[in-house]
Amino acid sequence: MSHLPSTMSAVVLTGHGGPEKLEYKTDVPVPTPGKNEVLIKVEAAGVNNTDINTRVGWYSKGGDDDASWGGNPFVFPRIQGADVCGVIVGLGEGVSQDRLGQRVMIEPCLHEAKGEPLDQPWYFGSECDGGFAQYCVVSSKYAYGVKTDLTSIELASFPCSYSTAENMLTRSNVGAGDRVLVTGASGGVGSAAIQLAKARGAHVIALTSLSKAEGLLEIGADQTLDRSLGLLDQIERNSIDVVIDLVAGPSWPDLLEVLRPKGRYAVSGAIGGAMVELDVRTLYLKDLSFFGCTVIEPEVFGNLCSLIEAGKIKPLVGKTYPLNEINEAQVAFQEKQYIGKIVLTV
Repeated sequence: MSHLPSTMSAVVLTGHGGPEKLEYKTDVPVPTPGKNEVLIKVEAAGVNNTDINTRVGWYSKGGDDDASWGGNPFVFPRIQGADVCGVIVGLGEGVSQDRLGQRVMIEPCLHEAKGEPLDQPWYFGSECDGGFAQYCVVSSKYAYGVKTDLTSIELASFPCSYSTAENMLTRSNVGAGDRVLVTGASGGVGSAAIQLAKARGAHVIALTSLSKAEGLLEIGADQTLDRSLGLLDQIERNSIDVVIDLVAGPSWPDLLEVLRPKGRYAVSGAIGGAMVELDVRTLYLKDLSFFGCTVIEPEVFGNLCSLIEAGKIKPLVGKTYPLNEINEAQVAFQEKQYIGKIVLTV
């Protein structure tokens, strides 16, 4: 690895707060891969809610001692970035030489680091440094080679949002013929859930803004609903098998009303507001099942890579920015004027 530089450019998060806490530096040491790890030259990295939530301390329920994605104290400085596509350029002890030069996507949910199993899962770019840099390291098992004609920018749109969506569908056991309602349907996870649910043979209903409706029909939604109108004014009670929810917020109780008896509710986000009102009678009288979805099931990422290689799902890149324009990229991300992902080029 002597041909590699000793320093690199990276965006470093220096503390909780606003965009000023993200510093673009050009003198960050290039990491060294340890036992069972690979060094990856990053080509593209996607922007996520997770990055912004972590920066502003949103995950904390009562102080900085639980402010990481996994509920642990957050350690600064930190290089964020969970959505990574790049090329393996260095190998740690125990990694096969034939991995050199392989283009890979990183599975962001880690159960192993520095060659050792973890008590609690880590998230790439949260409990360890991630991909908002020219180079990053990860355990070899989480660097998945993908044989495809898609560009690295397109591949970087997949890891977080598509594995999150596929995990929600896996946990809630979505199958052929299920009627699935997706909230927040134009975002990264929502648009991924539409495609992945269609790949399973489901009938997909997308809850979105009118301006995004046509785009969601184009990627596979069977129908769309206007999020500015009441849900129960547009769809019948007891007509949905599975709700894939990324929004929560004040209108949350209606999501349980539209579920059929024995319906399944899966959630992995609360962009509309984390506190909701639950009538427990609805939960038990309708025999509903709730699935909180964060840690990705073991089979999910491999299944996702197979779908990509088979051309069953398409990347949705809304816009790209260079790494040093991360603040502009996060502003655009939060304005949500696009369908799909914002990706940083490295």
